[in-house]
Amino acid sequence: MPSLELQCPQCGSTETWKDGIRNDGSQRYLCRDCGFRFSQGLSKAVLPSPQRRVCESLTEGSKNLTEVETRQEKPAGGTASDIKGKIVEFLWQLKKDGLSERTIDEYGRFLKRLVKLGANLYDPETVKEVVAQQTWAMPTKVLAVATYDKFASTYGIQWKPPKYKIPESNPFIPLEAEIDALIAACGKKVSTMLQALKETGARIGEALAMKWIDVDLEHNILSINNPEKGGHPRQFKVSNKLVAMINALPKENEKIFGNTLYATMESNFCGQRKRASAKLQNPRLKQITFHTLRHWKATIEYHKNGGKLLEVMRMLGHKNIQNTMIYTHLVTFENDDYHTAVAKNVDEARKLIETGFEYVCTHDNLMIYRKRK
Repeated sequence: MPSLELQCPQCGSTETWKDGIRNDGSQRYLCRDCGFRFSQGLSKAVLPSPQRRVCESLTEGSKNLTEVETRQEKPAGGTASDIKGKIVEFLWQLKKDGLSERTIDEYGRFLKRLVKLGANLYDPETVKEVVAQQTWAMPTKVLAVATYDKFASTYGIQWKPPKYKIPESNPFIPLEAEIDALIAACGKKVSTMLQALKETGARIGEALAMKWIDVDLEHNILSINNPEKGGHPRQFKVSNKLVAMINALPKENEKIFGNTLYATMESNFCGQRKRASAKLQNPRLKQITFHTLRHWKATIEYHKNGGKLLEVMRMLGHKNIQNTMIYTHLVTFENDDYHTAVAKNVDEARKLIETGFEYVCTHDNLMIYRKRK
Protein backbone atom coordinates (compact mmCIF):
# COMPACT_ATOMS: atom_id res chain seq x y z
CA MET A 1 0.00 0.00 0.00
CA PRO A 2 1.20 3.59 -0.57
CA SER A 3 2.92 5.51 2.20
CA LEU A 4 1.59 8.95 3.01
CA GLU A 5 4.51 9.90 5.23
CA LEU A 6 7.85 9.48 3.50
CA GLN A 7 9.76 10.76 0.54
CA CYS A 8 12.27 8.57 -1.27
CA PRO A 9 15.78 9.44 0.01
CA GLN A 10 17.13 8.66 -3.48
CA CYS A 11 14.98 10.84 -5.71
CA GLY A 12 12.61 12.68 -3.37
CA SER A 13 9.45 11.15 -4.83
CA THR A 14 6.39 10.67 -2.64
CA GLU A 15 5.44 7.56 -4.62
CA THR A 16 6.67 5.34 -1.77
CA TRP A 17 4.85 2.11 -1.03
CA LYS A 18 5.16 -0.24 1.92
CA ASP A 19 7.21 -3.27 0.90
CA GLY A 20 7.25 -5.68 3.83
CA ILE A 21 9.00 -5.85 7.17
CA ARG A 22 12.76 -6.21 7.70
CA ASN A 23 14.26 -8.81 10.03
CA ASP A 24 14.83 -6.13 12.69
CA GLY A 25 11.11 -5.28 12.65
CA SER A 26 11.40 -1.96 10.82
CA GLN A 27 9.07 -1.05 7.97
CA ARG A 28 10.56 -1.38 4.47
CA TYR A 29 9.49 0.89 1.61
CA LEU A 30 9.78 0.81 -2.18
CA CYS A 31 9.97 3.92 -4.35
CA ARG A 32 7.76 3.39 -7.37
CA ASP A 33 9.58 6.14 -9.22
CA CYS A 34 13.19 4.96 -9.08
CA GLY A 35 12.92 1.49 -7.55
CA PHE A 36 15.01 2.38 -4.47
CA ARG A 37 14.27 0.40 -1.28
CA PHE A 38 14.75 1.90 2.16
CA SER A 39 13.64 1.48 5.77
CA GLN A 40 11.70 3.90 7.91
CA GLY A 41 14.60 4.21 10.32
CA LEU A 42 17.08 5.60 7.73
CA SER A 43 18.22 9.14 8.44
CA LYS A 44 17.86 10.07 4.79
CA ALA A 45 14.11 9.56 4.81
CA VAL A 46 12.38 12.95 5.05
CA LEU A 47 8.83 14.11 5.35
CA PRO A 48 7.22 15.47 2.19
CA SER A 49 7.18 19.21 1.79
CA PRO A 50 3.80 20.99 1.79
CA GLN A 51 4.29 21.88 -1.86
CA ARG A 52 4.42 18.20 -2.93
CA ARG A 53 1.16 16.47 -3.81
CA VAL A 54 0.40 13.47 -1.58
CA CYS A 55 -1.94 10.68 -2.63
CA GLU A 56 -5.19 10.80 -0.64
CA SER A 57 -6.48 7.35 -1.50
CA LEU A 58 -5.32 4.03 -2.85
CA THR A 59 -7.33 4.59 -6.01
CA GLU A 60 -5.69 7.94 -6.67
CA GLY A 61 -2.32 6.41 -5.83
CA SER A 62 -2.82 3.70 -8.41
CA LYS A 63 -3.72 6.35 -10.98
CA ASN A 64 -0.57 8.33 -10.25
CA LEU A 65 1.49 5.14 -10.38
CA THR A 66 0.12 4.32 -13.81
CA GLU A 67 1.03 7.80 -15.03
CA VAL A 68 4.57 7.41 -13.72
CA GLU A 69 4.97 3.97 -15.28
CA THR A 70 3.82 5.03 -18.71
CA ARG A 71 6.18 8.03 -18.92
CA GLN A 72 9.44 7.19 -20.65
CA GLU A 73 11.62 9.60 -18.69
CA LYS A 74 14.28 7.04 -17.87
CA PRO A 75 17.57 7.15 -19.74
CA ALA A 76 18.62 4.14 -21.76
CA GLY A 77 21.03 3.09 -19.05
CA GLY A 78 18.71 2.73 -16.02
CA THR A 79 20.30 1.72 -12.73
CA ALA A 80 20.13 -1.86 -11.47
CA SER A 81 17.75 -0.89 -8.68
CA ASP A 82 15.57 0.99 -11.17
CA ILE A 83 15.32 -2.03 -13.47
CA LYS A 84 14.61 -4.30 -10.53
CA GLY A 85 11.88 -1.98 -9.34
CA LYS A 86 10.28 -1.90 -12.77
CA ILE A 87 10.23 -5.69 -12.92
CA VAL A 88 8.56 -5.78 -9.49
CA GLU A 89 5.94 -3.29 -10.69
CA PHE A 90 5.37 -5.25 -13.87
CA LEU A 91 4.84 -8.54 -12.03
CA TRP A 92 2.48 -6.84 -9.60
CA GLN A 93 0.48 -5.51 -12.54
CA LEU A 94 0.20 -9.06 -13.93
CA LYS A 95 -1.02 -10.16 -10.50
CA LYS A 96 -3.71 -7.47 -10.57
CA ASP A 97 -4.67 -8.57 -14.09
CA GLY A 98 -5.47 -12.03 -12.74
CA LEU A 99 -2.64 -14.05 -14.28
CA SER A 100 -1.67 -17.29 -12.55
CA GLU A 101 1.30 -17.47 -10.19
CA ARG A 102 3.10 -19.81 -12.55
CA THR A 103 2.70 -17.40 -15.49
CA ILE A 104 3.88 -14.47 -13.39
CA ASP A 105 6.89 -16.49 -12.25
CA GLU A 106 7.76 -17.30 -15.88
CA TYR A 107 7.62 -13.61 -16.86
CA GLY A 108 9.81 -12.61 -13.95
CA ARG A 109 12.32 -15.39 -14.59
CA PHE A 110 12.78 -14.41 -18.24
CA LEU A 111 13.10 -10.70 -17.57
CA LYS A 112 15.73 -11.26 -14.88
CA ARG A 113 17.54 -13.64 -17.19
CA LEU A 114 17.65 -11.05 -19.98
CA VAL A 115 19.03 -8.43 -17.59
CA LYS A 116 21.64 -10.85 -16.27
CA LEU A 117 22.78 -11.54 -19.84
CA GLY A 118 23.33 -7.81 -20.44
CA ALA A 119 20.04 -6.56 -21.85
CA ASN A 120 18.82 -3.08 -20.93
CA LEU A 121 15.03 -3.33 -20.64
CA TYR A 122 14.75 0.38 -21.56
CA ASP A 123 16.61 -0.27 -24.83
CA PRO A 124 14.82 -2.83 -27.07
CA GLU A 125 17.82 -3.16 -29.39
CA THR A 126 19.95 -4.58 -26.57
CA VAL A 127 17.19 -7.09 -25.82
CA LYS A 128 17.13 -8.19 -29.45
CA GLU A 129 20.92 -8.53 -29.49
CA VAL A 130 20.98 -10.64 -26.33
CA VAL A 131 18.26 -12.99 -27.58
CA ALA A 132 19.97 -13.33 -30.99
CA GLN A 133 23.31 -14.24 -29.37
CA GLN A 134 21.91 -17.09 -27.29
CA THR A 135 21.99 -20.73 -28.38
CA TRP A 136 18.51 -21.26 -26.98
CA ALA A 137 16.04 -23.55 -28.69
CA MET A 138 13.56 -21.68 -30.86
CA PRO A 139 10.63 -22.09 -28.41
CA THR A 140 12.75 -20.43 -25.71
CA LYS A 141 13.55 -17.46 -27.96
CA VAL A 142 9.88 -17.10 -28.88
CA LEU A 143 8.95 -17.07 -25.18
CA ALA A 144 11.68 -14.53 -24.37
CA VAL A 145 10.43 -12.18 -27.10
CA ALA A 146 6.81 -12.59 -25.97
CA THR A 147 7.82 -11.82 -22.39
CA TYR A 148 9.63 -8.60 -23.28
CA ASP A 149 6.83 -7.62 -25.66
CA LYS A 150 4.41 -7.73 -22.72
CA PHE A 151 6.82 -5.68 -20.61
CA ALA A 152 7.33 -3.13 -23.40
CA SER A 153 3.62 -2.68 -24.03
CA THR A 154 3.00 -2.18 -20.30
CA TYR A 155 5.45 0.72 -20.15
CA GLY A 156 4.78 2.15 -23.61
CA ILE A 157 8.20 1.19 -24.99
CA GLN A 158 8.17 1.15 -28.78
CA TRP A 159 9.98 -1.72 -30.47
CA LYS A 160 9.81 -4.05 -33.45
CA PRO A 161 9.88 -7.66 -32.19
CA PRO A 162 12.18 -10.07 -34.03
CA LYS A 163 10.40 -12.70 -36.09
CA TYR A 164 11.12 -16.00 -34.38
CA LYS A 165 8.81 -18.87 -35.17
CA ILE A 166 8.59 -22.33 -33.65
CA PRO A 167 9.08 -24.86 -36.45
CA GLU A 168 6.39 -27.48 -36.85
CA SER A 169 7.42 -30.93 -35.71
CA ASN A 170 5.83 -34.22 -34.84
CA PRO A 171 4.82 -34.46 -31.18
CA PHE A 172 6.82 -36.68 -28.90
CA ILE A 173 4.56 -39.47 -27.66
CA PRO A 174 6.37 -41.84 -25.29
CA LEU A 175 5.40 -45.46 -24.90
CA GLU A 176 3.27 -46.26 -21.89
CA ALA A 177 6.01 -48.63 -20.72
CA GLU A 178 8.46 -45.71 -20.72
CA ILE A 179 6.09 -43.57 -18.68
CA ASP A 180 5.55 -46.38 -16.19
CA ALA A 181 9.30 -46.98 -15.91
CA LEU A 182 9.88 -43.28 -15.19
CA ILE A 183 7.12 -43.22 -12.58
CA ALA A 184 8.60 -46.27 -10.86
CA ALA A 185 12.06 -44.66 -10.77
CA CYS A 186 10.93 -41.39 -9.12
CA GLY A 187 10.38 -40.54 -5.47
CA LYS A 188 7.03 -40.77 -3.68
CA LYS A 189 5.71 -37.26 -4.31
CA VAL A 190 6.99 -36.92 -7.89
CA SER A 191 5.81 -40.41 -8.90
CA THR A 192 2.34 -39.69 -7.49
CA MET A 193 2.21 -36.47 -9.47
CA LEU A 194 3.25 -38.23 -12.68
CA GLN A 195 0.67 -40.99 -12.16
CA ALA A 196 -2.05 -38.38 -11.61
CA LEU A 197 -1.06 -36.50 -14.78
CA LYS A 198 -0.97 -39.75 -16.74
CA GLU A 199 -4.46 -40.82 -15.71
CA THR A 200 -6.17 -37.43 -15.91
CA GLY A 201 -4.27 -35.41 -18.50
CA ALA A 202 -4.45 -32.45 -16.09
CA ARG A 203 -2.13 -29.46 -16.26
CA ILE A 204 0.60 -29.41 -13.64
CA GLY A 205 -0.91 -26.31 -12.01
CA GLU A 206 -4.30 -28.00 -11.76
CA ALA A 207 -2.73 -31.04 -10.12
CA LEU A 208 -0.74 -28.95 -7.62
CA ALA A 209 -3.98 -27.21 -6.62
CA MET A 210 -5.85 -30.45 -5.85
CA LYS A 211 -7.08 -30.80 -2.28
CA TRP A 212 -7.82 -33.82 -0.13
CA ILE A 213 -11.53 -33.08 -0.42
CA ASP A 214 -11.16 -33.56 -4.19
CA VAL A 215 -10.45 -37.27 -3.72
CA ASP A 216 -13.31 -39.76 -3.29
CA LEU A 217 -11.48 -42.76 -1.82
CA GLU A 218 -14.59 -44.92 -1.80
CA HIS A 219 -15.42 -44.52 -5.48
CA ASN A 220 -11.93 -43.73 -6.82
CA ILE A 221 -13.01 -40.35 -8.14
CA LEU A 222 -10.50 -37.51 -8.56
CA SER A 223 -11.85 -34.01 -9.19
CA ILE A 224 -10.15 -31.06 -10.87
CA ASN A 225 -11.88 -28.11 -9.20
CA ASN A 226 -9.29 -25.42 -9.96
CA PRO A 227 -8.99 -25.46 -13.76
CA GLU A 228 -6.46 -23.21 -15.44
CA LYS A 229 -6.77 -21.00 -18.54
CA GLY A 230 -10.52 -20.63 -18.11
CA GLY A 231 -11.11 -24.37 -18.50
CA HIS A 232 -13.93 -26.50 -17.12
CA PRO A 233 -13.79 -28.43 -13.83
CA ARG A 234 -13.95 -32.18 -14.36
CA GLN A 235 -13.89 -35.57 -12.65
CA PHE A 236 -11.99 -38.76 -13.41
CA LYS A 237 -12.37 -42.39 -12.46
CA VAL A 238 -8.83 -43.31 -11.44
CA SER A 239 -7.05 -46.54 -10.64
CA ASN A 240 -6.65 -48.17 -7.25
CA LYS A 241 -2.92 -47.67 -7.73
CA LEU A 242 -3.23 -43.88 -7.92
CA VAL A 243 -5.61 -43.70 -4.96
CA ALA A 244 -3.16 -45.75 -2.87
CA MET A 245 -0.26 -43.50 -3.92
CA ILE A 246 -2.20 -40.36 -3.01
CA ASN A 247 -3.30 -41.83 0.31
CA ALA A 248 0.35 -42.59 1.18
CA LEU A 249 1.35 -38.91 0.94
CA PRO A 250 1.68 -36.94 4.20
CA LYS A 251 -1.40 -34.88 4.99
CA GLU A 252 0.45 -31.66 5.79
CA ASN A 253 -2.36 -29.28 4.85
CA GLU A 254 -5.49 -29.09 2.71
CA LYS A 255 -3.60 -29.66 -0.56
CA ILE A 256 -2.58 -33.15 -1.65
CA PHE A 257 0.92 -32.03 -2.62
CA GLY A 258 1.19 -29.51 0.21
CA ASN A 259 2.52 -26.06 -0.58
CA THR A 260 4.93 -27.38 -3.20
CA LEU A 261 5.64 -24.72 -5.83
CA TYR A 262 5.79 -25.51 -9.53
CA ALA A 263 9.48 -24.59 -9.71
CA THR A 264 10.29 -26.96 -6.83
CA MET A 265 8.32 -29.84 -8.32
CA GLU A 266 9.90 -29.27 -11.74
CA SER A 267 13.42 -29.13 -10.30
CA ASN A 268 12.92 -32.38 -8.36
CA PHE A 269 11.40 -34.06 -11.38
CA CYS A 270 14.21 -33.02 -13.74
CA GLY A 271 16.86 -34.42 -11.41
CA GLN A 272 15.04 -37.73 -10.91
CA ARG A 273 14.29 -38.01 -14.64
CA LYS A 274 17.97 -37.54 -15.48
CA ARG A 275 19.02 -40.28 -13.07
CA ALA A 276 16.30 -42.62 -14.35
CA SER A 277 17.36 -42.05 -17.95
CA ALA A 278 20.98 -42.91 -17.12
CA LYS A 279 20.06 -45.93 -15.00
CA LEU A 280 17.65 -47.41 -17.57
CA GLN A 281 19.87 -46.43 -20.52
CA ASN A 282 16.94 -44.77 -22.25
CA PRO A 283 17.60 -41.16 -23.41
CA ARG A 284 13.96 -40.84 -24.52
CA LEU A 285 12.94 -40.47 -20.89
CA LYS A 286 14.62 -37.05 -20.79
CA GLN A 287 12.08 -35.81 -23.35
CA ILE A 288 9.15 -36.51 -21.03
CA THR A 289 7.79 -33.40 -19.32
CA PHE A 290 4.70 -32.76 -17.21
CA HIS A 291 2.90 -31.49 -20.32
CA THR A 292 4.02 -34.54 -22.31
CA LEU A 293 1.70 -36.64 -20.15
CA ARG A 294 -1.24 -34.37 -20.99
CA HIS A 295 -0.36 -34.67 -24.66
CA TRP A 296 0.00 -38.45 -24.32
CA LYS A 297 -3.35 -38.82 -22.55
CA ALA A 298 -5.16 -36.70 -25.13
CA THR A 299 -3.67 -38.61 -28.05
CA ILE A 300 -4.44 -42.00 -26.48
CA GLU A 301 -8.04 -41.00 -25.75
CA TYR A 302 -8.43 -39.61 -29.26
CA HIS A 303 -7.46 -42.95 -30.78
CA LYS A 304 -9.41 -44.97 -28.21
CA ASN A 305 -12.62 -43.02 -28.89
CA GLY A 306 -12.31 -43.33 -32.65
CA GLY A 307 -11.38 -39.70 -33.22
CA LYS A 308 -14.24 -38.18 -31.18
CA LEU A 309 -12.90 -34.71 -30.47
CA LEU A 310 -15.70 -33.74 -28.09
CA GLU A 311 -14.78 -36.57 -25.72
CA VAL A 312 -11.17 -35.43 -25.66
CA MET A 313 -12.29 -31.81 -25.29
CA ARG A 314 -14.32 -32.62 -22.18
CA MET A 315 -11.48 -34.66 -20.69
CA LEU A 316 -8.98 -31.80 -21.14
CA GLY A 317 -11.43 -29.17 -19.86
CA HIS A 318 -11.15 -27.05 -23.00
CA LYS A 319 -13.80 -24.47 -23.86
CA ASN A 320 -12.66 -24.13 -27.46
CA ILE A 321 -12.37 -27.19 -29.67
CA GLN A 322 -9.59 -25.49 -31.63
CA ASN A 323 -7.38 -25.89 -28.55
CA THR A 324 -8.21 -29.60 -28.43
CA MET A 325 -7.11 -30.15 -32.02
CA ILE A 326 -3.54 -29.26 -31.03
CA TYR A 327 -3.36 -32.49 -29.04
CA THR A 328 -5.00 -34.81 -31.54
CA HIS A 329 -2.11 -35.39 -33.92
CA LEU A 330 -2.50 -38.49 -36.02
CA VAL A 331 0.73 -40.15 -34.98
CA THR A 332 2.15 -43.55 -35.72
CA PHE A 333 3.06 -45.24 -32.48
CA GLU A 334 6.56 -46.66 -32.34
CA ASN A 335 5.22 -49.89 -30.92
CA ASP A 336 1.90 -51.39 -32.00
CA ASP A 337 2.29 -54.48 -29.82
CA TYR A 338 -0.32 -55.12 -27.16
CA HIS A 339 -0.71 -57.01 -23.93
CA THR A 340 -3.91 -59.05 -24.09
CA ALA A 341 -6.06 -60.39 -21.30
CA VAL A 342 -9.31 -62.30 -20.93
CA ALA A 343 -12.09 -61.62 -18.41
CA LYS A 344 -14.58 -64.31 -17.45
CA ASN A 345 -16.88 -62.09 -15.40
CA VAL A 346 -17.67 -58.50 -14.54
CA ASP A 347 -15.23 -58.31 -11.61
CA GLU A 348 -12.30 -59.45 -13.76
CA ALA A 349 -13.32 -57.02 -16.51
CA ARG A 350 -13.48 -54.16 -14.02
CA LYS A 351 -9.99 -54.90 -12.72
CA LEU A 352 -8.58 -54.98 -16.26
CA ILE A 353 -10.17 -51.64 -17.10
CA GLU A 354 -8.74 -50.10 -13.92
CA THR A 355 -5.24 -51.16 -14.95
CA GLY A 356 -5.53 -49.56 -18.40
CA PHE A 357 -6.88 -52.35 -20.58
CA GLU A 358 -9.50 -51.56 -23.20
CA TYR A 359 -12.31 -53.82 -24.37
CA VAL A 360 -11.92 -55.44 -27.81
CA CYS A 361 -14.67 -58.06 -28.25
CA THR A 362 -16.45 -61.03 -26.68
CA HIS A 363 -15.81 -64.60 -27.85
CA ASP A 364 -17.31 -67.77 -26.36
CA ASN A 365 -18.61 -65.73 -23.42
CA LEU A 366 -15.08 -64.45 -22.72
CA MET A 367 -14.33 -60.72 -22.86
CA ILE A 368 -11.05 -59.91 -24.58
CA TYR A 369 -9.06 -56.81 -23.56
CA ARG A 370 -5.82 -55.26 -24.73
CA LYS A 371 -3.32 -52.62 -23.57
CA ARG A 372 -0.53 -51.10 -25.60
CA LYS A 373 2.94 -52.21 -24.50
